[in-house]
Amino acid sequence: MANTQGTTGLLGWIDDRFPLTKMWREHMGAYYAPKNFNIWYYFGALSLLVLINQIVTGVWLTMSYKPSAAEAFASVEYIMRDVPWGWLIRYMHSTGASAFFIVVYLHMYRGLLYGSYKGPRELIWIFGCLIYVALMAEAFMGYLLPWGQMSYWGAQVIISLFGAIPGIGEDLTLWIRGDYVVSDATLNRFFALHVIALPIVLLGLVVAHILALHEVGSNNPDGVEIKKKKDENGIPLDGIPFHPYYSVKDLFGFSVFFLFFALVVFFAPEMGGYFLEHANFVPADPLKTPEHIAPVWYFTPFYAILRAVPDKLGGVIAMGGAIVVLFLLPWLDRSPVKSIRYRGYLYKGALAAFTVAFLILGYLGALPPSPGRTLLAQLCSLVYFLFFFLMPIYTKMDTTKAVPERVTYK
Repeated sequence: MANTQGTTGLLGWIDDRFPLTKMWREHMGAYYAPKNFNIWYYFGALSLLVLINQIVTGVWLTMSYKPSAAEAFASVEYIMRDVPWGWLIRYMHSTGASAFFIVVYLHMYRGLLYGSYKGPRELIWIFGCLIYVALMAEAFMGYLLPWGQMSYWGAQVIISLFGAIPGIGEDLTLWIRGDYVVSDATLNRFFALHVIALPIVLLGLVVAHILALHEVGSNNPDGVEIKKKKDENGIPLDGIPFHPYYSVKDLFGFSVFFLFFALVVFFAPEMGGYFLEHANFVPADPLKTPEHIAPVWYFTPFYAILRAVPDKLGGVIAMGGAIVVLFLLPWLDRSPVKSIRYRGYLYKGALAAFTVAFLILGYLGALPPSPGRTLLAQLCSLVYFLFFFLMPIYTKMDTTKAVPERVTYK
């Protein structure tokens, strides 16, 4: 194939055989993004940064980790105490896991604010939700690997939930564990899934997410489609090249992120037991159950929904439904506008109630259950689901403002 980029030398030789310059232009240099991105648009790039951190630190950890029930806990202690800089790599990985969910949650919340899931970006949202599900699976598999008390019993509780599925439940739990209890077989298969299978799936979904994004173009805080107004050269009037403008801006965001990331890694890697639970510094003991079993903070909202339903099967359905309903969002929202800037008080009030309910559920899921907390979790679970199930009604009834033809700067 002839070189159509006009490049010479080594780069020209590569371009004749591989579309390097073409990919750079399509996805960086000549990819036009809206001029009015704000701070909410940092979190997509930060998600990619944290993914790279998790892969690199994960590779280094596997060099010294032993995926064996007899040696796993001791190998983590060996990494922390004897491997040069092993403590830093381990804390970067454990802090990175929480950081990943923080930036992903904020990235998804930005979608709720500015309607980034609405047409023509439905497929971008679907890929994003699939990334979120794969990330949850990746985090759950990795959580068992330290083979501490909370790792062991947390896995025991979560896997046992599949047993509530009628007909296939018992066989499914046996297949997931690879044994009748969480054991060496479970640890081995979770290790294989965590370090090989799920990262491949995650990377594939991330590529699909970015390709879908660059095909239809990025949304913006106004919800204005910049591709509709172009100059005589076909360049969007309200667009600027992603590189160097947003690549440099993202570097600033990376710097701020690294500052907070370093503060946690060096001064508070456990974050009071929320990032690394205290019980997980004790070796797994199948004969001794911890006082209170709770998942890591990023799973606690869904765990609270699970516990809010008295029936085990009903709780599993509610927990699964709380995730599945996210996929339906592009078709539930009937508003003619995308951005919250031009929506009415019905959507703003619903989103505020949803946000508060989700945060309260996250807090309740980390605490031992009590009658009062269960009642509050039931109320917040109701608000969570009503936000989605009533969305076709209140988004259609809501009053909206006129959307400008060009992007604005606020």
